[in-house]
This record gives sequence, C-alpha cells and structure tokens, in this order.
Amino acid sequence: MLSRPQDFAAIQGAGTTKSHPLFTVRFLRTDLETTRFGLSTGRRLGGAVVRNRVRRRLREALRVMAPSFQPGWDVLIIARPAIVETDHDTLVGALHRMLVRGGVVEG
Repeated sequence: MLSRPQDFAAIQGAGTTKSHPLFTVRFLRTDLETTRFGLSTGRRLGGAVVRNRVRRRLREALRVMAPSFQPGWDVLIIARPAIVETDHDTLVGALHRMLVRGGVVEG
C-alpha cells in the first residue's frame, strides 16, 4: 500500500486518470517489481465509520484480484460518495473494469 505523501504527490502530478461514478483511479507506471495501491476516502463520504468501511471493502476487492496484477504500477483510488451505497458485486466489477482499462490487470 502507498503511505508516503511523496508517493501520492507523484501519482497526482504525473499519473493518468480514469473516472467512474464510484471512484476516480490514477495510474503511474513505475520500475518496481510490485504493484502498490493507495486509497483516498474524503470526508464527503461520511463519518469515520463510513470511510473505514469503504476502505475495508476496497482492500477486500483488491485482495481478491491480487494474483492478476501486472508488476510495476502505483494506483491511487479516490472514492466518490456513490460508493457508500453500492453492493459488493457492483464494486468489484467496476474496480476490475477500471484496472483493466488502466493496464494493471490483463483483460
């Protein structure tokens, strides 16, 4: 997972962006052997309990897809308010489509 502010700033500055009603995803190609993810859940989503639940749901969806990740990517997922009311299957499907569009997961 991405945690350093420098990593988030690098993605914000040089990454490419793909949008979906549930989230915005920013991709940055790196020369690392792993793919790293960062999650951003702003206060527009709700209180701390809601934001933590959204992060847990996103981490679980990523955990299931982890074997199919291509190495060498930094990915930032910025949650939008619609994600709070979305069911698990819709969330996983939308996330998978976005990662395929970005090149992180093979189609």
